[in-house]
Amino acid sequence: MNDVRRYQVRHETIYSYGGEVAHSHQLLHLTPRALTGQSCSAHRILLDPEPTLRRDELDAFGNPVTRLEYDRPHDRLAVVSEATVQLETLPAADAAGSLTWEETCRALDYGGRPLPPDHLDAARYRGESPYVRIKQRFGDYAADCFAPDLPLAQCAQALMHKVHREFRYAPGTTDITTSGLDALEARRGVCQDFAHVMLACLRTQGIAARYVSGYLRTQPPAGSDPGLVGADASHAWVSVFCPPLGWIDPRFGWGVGHRFPHAVFSDGSARAAFWAERGPGPAGAPL
Repeated sequence: MNDVRRYQVRHETIYSYGGEVAHSHQLLHLTPRALTGQSCSAHRILLDPEPTLRRDELDAFGNPVTRLEYDRPHDRLAVVSEATVQLETLPAADAAGSLTWEETCRALDYGGRPLPPDHLDAARYRGESPYVRIKQRFGDYAADCFAPDLPLAQCAQALMHKVHREFRYAPGTTDITTSGLDALEARRGVCQDFAHVMLACLRTQGIAARYVSGYLRTQPPAGSDPGLVGADASHAWVSVFCPPLGWIDPRFGWGVGHRFPHAVFSDGSARAAFWAERGPGPAGAPL
């Protein structure tokens, strides 16, 4: 029987505008996704003040989103999301069991034939975005990770390790406007910069890959608060489409495709997700 853990996830954002705002729109990605190995038994979003209009829907990536409109003056907005999420351990994927990277590219190429639904969905994540450009410089950087006939999951693991070795974690040296090209040139930044570089390297090779972001949960040191409420930082990582394994998450120290370390709220578009990563902990532990 697979192991199942239950986690209480609480997210709070408070905007203080420094003056009255007459009209505003908000887009919230704070509702857990229903995924294999993940379910949500309770969820609510608390808002102060209450919006004039609220609409809950799915975005183009299948993520639950909440759209808000305020048409009355307000100088502060508090958003609280509370969720109970059940995570089931899933077996780690065998990286050698994926198609080679060349076969994967050919499987996603247009050839005048209908693509299977999962391939058609994955094909959306091969193009450029404002933060992820397709450039020869990325292809050159990643070339030694894409040996001929190497399974794609192993290529993704090799690229992840290369970025880990060669980039310096340097908070404060980049911001939300920093592009993958800037990060590649500087060889430093934070997790979102490393994710953008890795995405650009993969997409330049023709691979489907998507950006996911959220909160990092680490093992608490001995004698500290086991909840670590508010103690850890936001985080970002990359998910790669590796048929026939599906979407896998190369992560340092965890292998590929091991679902248990994180609870996904949404994924797909850059900076449009929240998640929680943690080590083993008691059922019902807060995040």
